[in-house]
Amino acid sequence: MEHTILLLEDDADLIDGLTYSLGREGYTVDVAQTVRTAYACLEKHVYSLLLLDITLPDGNGVDVCRFVRERGDSVPIIFLTAMDEEVSVIRGLDSGADDYITKPFKLGELCSRIRAHLRRSGIGDAGGESRLLSGPVSIDLLGGGAFLNNQPLGLTSAEYRLLCLLVRNAGQTVLRNTILDALWDSNGNFVDDNTLSVYIHRLREKIEEDPSHPKHLLTVRGFGYSWRA
Repeated sequence: MEHTILLLEDDADLIDGLTYSLGREGYTVDVAQTVRTAYACLEKHVYSLLLLDITLPDGNGVDVCRFVRERGDSVPIIFLTAMDEEVSVIRGLDSGADDYITKPFKLGELCSRIRAHLRRSGIGDAGGESRLLSGPVSIDLLGGGAFLNNQPLGLTSAEYRLLCLLVRNAGQTVLRNTILDALWDSNGNFVDDNTLSVYIHRLREKIEEDPSHPKHLLTVRGFGYSWRA
C-alpha cells in the first residue's frame, strides 16, 4: 500500500532532508510551509500520516491537529518539536496528537516511528466491512472516523483503534493484555496499564453521558473491558 505523508514544516533544510529520506523509504510527501497551505492540502487529499511542526509563520501546528480531530479524522499525527517547546508539546498531545519527536532527531528514528504508527493504524482496516454500528456509536472503517449520534467524536488514532477493537467484540470481555498486544507492539512507547487506563478514561469522556457511571464502556475488574451496545 502506498502511503502519502503531509509534512508541515518551514525549515527549508529540514524539508529537503525529510522529503529525500522519506522518499527513499517509499513514501510520497506533500509539503506545506504554512498553516494555510496545510488546510488547503487537507481539504483536497487524504493522508496516511501527518508530520506537523508546532511553530509556523502564520500559526500553530496544534491548531491543525485540533482541526483534523474535530472533523473526525483519526489519521496518525506526529509533532516535530524544538527542545524548548514542552508546553506546546503538552498542548499538542491534548489536542489529539499520537506522538512527538524532538529536534534535532535522527532520520532513522523518525522513520521507525512512522512505520510503527502506520502499522498500528492498520488495526482499524475495514477487512471487507465499511461501517460498525453499536448503540449511539458508528464507526466509518473506510474513512477512519467515529461518530456519536452522527456527531464526530474527534478521536486520536489510538482511541479510534481501541474503540474499533471493543465494538468488534461487543458483549465479550476483552482482556487488558489482549488490548495491549493488539494495539501496540512490544517496542512501542505506550505498552503499560496506566496508559491504557488513560485511553479508556478519554473514550468515556467522549462517549458516555456520565463517564463516572458508564453504560457502554464497562470495566470487568481483574480482567479487562467490555463494550455494551
